[in-house]
Amino acid sequence: MAYVRKVNTKYKDCQSGISYDLPGLLTEKGIIISHVRYLAWYNAKSASWRERSIFSLKLLVEYINASQKVEKGYELLKAFRDSLVIGTIDHNTCDDPKGLFWRPRKIHDINNILHHLNHYTDFLALQDEYNHLRVNPFRKATSYEERLNWCAYYNKQKNVFLNHLSSKDDAKRNAQRQRWVSKISNLKIDNDKVVRFPDKYIEELIYEGFNRKGIPDYKCQAMTILMNFGGVRKSEIFHIYTSDITLHPTRPDEALVRIYHPVHGQSPDPRYKNRIEYLSAETSYQPRNQYPRSKRLHAGWKGALLTDNRNFFEVIFNPAYKAKEFLNTWISYLKYQRVEPPRYDNHPFAFTNSEGAPETIKNFQRIHKNAVEKIGLECKKEFGTTEHGHRHAYGYRCRLFGLEPIEIQKTMHHKSEHSCLVYIKPTNEELREAIRKAGE
Repeated sequence: MAYVRKVNTKYKDCQSGISYDLPGLLTEKGIIISHVRYLAWYNAKSASWRERSIFSLKLLVEYINASQKVEKGYELLKAFRDSLVIGTIDHNTCDDPKGLFWRPRKIHDINNILHHLNHYTDFLALQDEYNHLRVNPFRKATSYEERLNWCAYYNKQKNVFLNHLSSKDDAKRNAQRQRWVSKISNLKIDNDKVVRFPDKYIEELIYEGFNRKGIPDYKCQAMTILMNFGGVRKSEIFHIYTSDITLHPTRPDEALVRIYHPVHGQSPDPRYKNRIEYLSAETSYQPRNQYPRSKRLHAGWKGALLTDNRNFFEVIFNPAYKAKEFLNTWISYLKYQRVEPPRYDNHPFAFTNSEGAPETIKNFQRIHKNAVEKIGLECKKEFGTTEHGHRHAYGYRCRLFGLEPIEIQKTMHHKSEHSCLVYIKPTNEELREAIRKAGE
């Protein structure tokens, strides 16, 4: 009987001798080795990318198992895409002949799935032993499609540094071809609601929400200050070493916080070239973005804009006096509450749990949710009361303080100045109020 299951695998590269812990797909015929090799080839990609890739392939294999044999791969892929668009359920009979019972998916989700499948099958087509046609081959684009391709190319190029070095011949070739099974045109939506943590509750959250029986939780207070008043992403907090938080050299009553790239950042020990070498040599840990998402120590890395050749960026507090407040909270945490790692399991990470092990995202999310509910709020993304709502509040506060987009880009560590627009755009109500004032 046909089936497909996600499993954990250990893959060893014969050329380099390096081993990788990778997700894999187990079928009645065994593990899909080609996909494990594919993930190993792109080992520098994030854990989220790997999970999304294997999820996309799993959906396709499930669809193949439930379908009749189709001679041409792109015909099967088109039927698969259409099934993602409209679902597989016959609502007249409340049944599904394929037994999948898929509901319709969102357009951006479908396009993301197609992207991963195209990327994987293109990789297969480059292998020496592969002697089949490409699953989703290219055809000659129509004049309309070619114009759209050129528009997309120029729109992308305007944000590419050193774009004058791009090959116009490659661009022309790509513009003149189109996939047989193409993506679906995305709907252009400008969401009105800017989900950010409400400023009027942030002090209450920090000093009352993170307070248990009169005892402040300095750790969670410090982490929340970093997010709301430092613009730090939730995942970036868990890459901070204790040595990354110091006194500011010219303002010793303020904290200087540097967040290094978890792999390529400068090692705190000068004997090692970078952080991955340091962790490998001195501890039993690895950079936390290299753990699979299923592991409790996993912490993602979004690809922040680094501002120093030692591969770090500095946290810029807004308002500026919060740098003093963070320093006092950090010192209180170190003096009274931080549990030092045991000697047999030493590590450099700044925030620890009750046993001295590195704190986890899941545990912090639980504590944050409880704190939000303690002050009478509901912890939901649409209300801005989850952890990421703090970063939105930081970006919006930067706009209120009069910072230009290029300045907000640097404070929020975005690679593109356009990335900050989602954080700083006004709501419809704010636009109406501005128009009312202009008309007075």
